[in-house]
Amino acid sequence: MPDIARIQKELTAVGVDGWLLYDFRNRDPIAYNVLGLDFGKFTTRRWFYWIPTQGEPVRLVSAVESKKLDPLPGEKIVYLSWRELHASLKSMLGSSRKVAMQFSPQGNVPYVSIVDGGTIDLIRSFGYEVVSSAGLVQTFQAVLDEAAYRSHLDAAERVQRIKDEAFAHIGTEMRAGRTITQYDVQQFIVKRFGEEGLTCMNEFPIVGTNEHPADPHFEPTPENARPIRKGDTLLIDLWAKLEKPGAIFYDITWCGFLGKNPPAKYVEIFNVVRDGRNAALEFIQSRYAAKKPVYGWEVDDACRAVVEKAGYGKQFVHRTGHSIGEDVHWSGVNIDNLETRDDRELVPGVCFSIEPGIYLEGEMAARSEINVFITPDGKVDVAGEMQKHLILIDVP
Repeated sequence: MPDIARIQKELTAVGVDGWLLYDFRNRDPIAYNVLGLDFGKFTTRRWFYWIPTQGEPVRLVSAVESKKLDPLPGEKIVYLSWRELHASLKSMLGSSRKVAMQFSPQGNVPYVSIVDGGTIDLIRSFGYEVVSSAGLVQTFQAVLDEAAYRSHLDAAERVQRIKDEAFAHIGTEMRAGRTITQYDVQQFIVKRFGEEGLTCMNEFPIVGTNEHPADPHFEPTPENARPIRKGDTLLIDLWAKLEKPGAIFYDITWCGFLGKNPPAKYVEIFNVVRDGRNAALEFIQSRYAAKKPVYGWEVDDACRAVVEKAGYGKQFVHRTGHSIGEDVHWSGVNIDNLETRDDRELVPGVCFSIEPGIYLEGEMAARSEINVFITPDGKVDVAGEMQKHLILIDVP
């Protein structure tokens, strides 16, 4: 059951007249999450749920699925025809002016830009201004409570341990003269996830050597598997959460080298991404220490400036970080001024990654990823160990 009083308090704070939640054919998982509805139940007709800043909510449902919103509080209006739907929408919104919806002007925050353009046009045709619900979505979906954050820390402890075991396993197998491939290491990690009560929701870890991780989302498979050899550069990106409802993901990337003397260029690009990562973290910490707001796009700029100064700006091909929650890529603020300009604030309770990378096509890649959480009292926490130097695996 949604906390209507709390939602109305936030609506007042952001200066809108209400939040119009809408779905058709299960397009908007955010709406179901915010309202505490079962997203798994198929929706064949349009429904709307209007939460005004003041007064009781209103449910608008089709006669075909008239019980769809029955678990929610508020008046219920049932429509039969599209004409009744339009008239009821205009009536329920009443004298409001600003209506928040899962929409983002010019698709600036596409992660919450879910409502179709025709429906936006319809609401506007009634004389209402449609504004983005991005900030509200972050508050009611991406801000973690204490139990959720504890689950993140628990996952962090286990994932960090499995990461260490994966690097050690490679060395053990190679020193024993046994062949081990990228895919073998991925499967070792997935097996350990299961043993530790973790799930990656069938989105499997990245284990890549040499030029393979120059594709940021390289996926090792039985078909592309190749033996890991002495002299290889190595990147492992792994993410998982506790296998229980409401658990929060933990997502890290570490880099290593098979041998004692990594190439100078590999050391250089790793050091650059490490320093960019640290610059982003320090930027957030300094802003919070000064009690000043900090926004996703600004942190991306702080990190990217380090990489650009080192001459690798064009090889840093993605945003600096993403929101983390019940899915590994969640609906809160992203650390992004490249793919989008995320102007949402890093508020207490949000969890996100910082993960700059340098991708040299046909050669090698380096990425260093940490997870950051802003505590309710404004402390900037990093879960788990931060990589400072390349892992060197002693192999014959």
